[in-house]
Amino acid sequence: MKIGNIDVGIISLGPMAGVTDMPFRLLCKEQGADLIYTEMVSAKGIHYNNSNTKDMLRVDDRERPVALQLFGSEPDIMAETAKRIEDGNFDIFDINMGCPVPKVVNNGEGSAMMKNMKLAAEVVSAMVKAVRKPVTVKIRKGFAAGDANAPEFAKAMEEAGASAIAVHGRTREQYYSGKADWDIIAAVKQSVSIPVIGNGDIFTPEDAERMLKYTGCDGIMVARGAQGNPWIFRNIKDYLNTIGLLKGQNSKINKPDFDEVYTMIARHLDMLVELKGEWTAIREMRSHIAWYTEGFPYSAGLRRDINVCQSREEILEYLAGYGERLKTGKNR
Repeated sequence: MKIGNIDVGIISLGPMAGVTDMPFRLLCKEQGADLIYTEMVSAKGIHYNNSNTKDMLRVDDRERPVALQLFGSEPDIMAETAKRIEDGNFDIFDINMGCPVPKVVNNGEGSAMMKNMKLAAEVVSAMVKAVRKPVTVKIRKGFAAGDANAPEFAKAMEEAGASAIAVHGRTREQYYSGKADWDIIAAVKQSVSIPVIGNGDIFTPEDAERMLKYTGCDGIMVARGAQGNPWIFRNIKDYLNTIGLLKGQNSKINKPDFDEVYTMIARHLDMLVELKGEWTAIREMRSHIAWYTEGFPYSAGLRRDINVCQSREEILEYLAGYGERLKTGKNR
């Protein structure tokens, strides 16, 4: 799949606030993610030189191709911001029109943009005119149950100059509950000629295959399915490349043993410490470790212990001890 003239493959790591920072993105890239999305970044934050926002613009060459995701609702500020940072180390501008968080929606941004198609098109058009890099849009099924306007909305974004559309098959009202509507993704694919990336309920390689076949979409986006499981990208690629051989196998259990999980956690923690310092890193890793260890025996106790750890060494010591108890069967 190409976005503009950039070959981006077919498997994307979706943007997740507080999750898809540089260390996590690099680990997912190593495991086979093709296109990497950053956390969403406030265009106003960049416009007004917010120091925290600047840190979120950092991209490592090893991640590329990378889509930098911006959110905002003012065409002039979105365009000016994009032009100002265009020489950054990324390949694509993505506009977030799907975030359901109240503080974003209440500002008329994120998924609130789906209630104002005219303004959304003006934002896209202004950015496309301001920059040379491709501009894409991430949307939802619609804002509310009765407003499933994704096909019409996607068409308007295409006419405004968008180079690709990513569709999450849930409304804003659903947040992440219920089942993603893959029919709406198929409808978006039928409504536009630009690439369509399907998003929602991809947790296994079989899910990825079904999404591609059911919707006809050009690519897939994995978000929550990658939390604690960067290996999912490798597994999807292996499955799609050897589909005939793996039919009938249950890839849901195709997760590494604890030794490999421990190694990944240790690398992730060290990368976070280097980037953000130990105090921040050990607190941010608590959620990641909960995801990494989900499904292992007696991991609830491990997570309780991790939540009181105050240093990198403590965390790794607890994890190593847990791993040894797993091998000896003494975790009860």
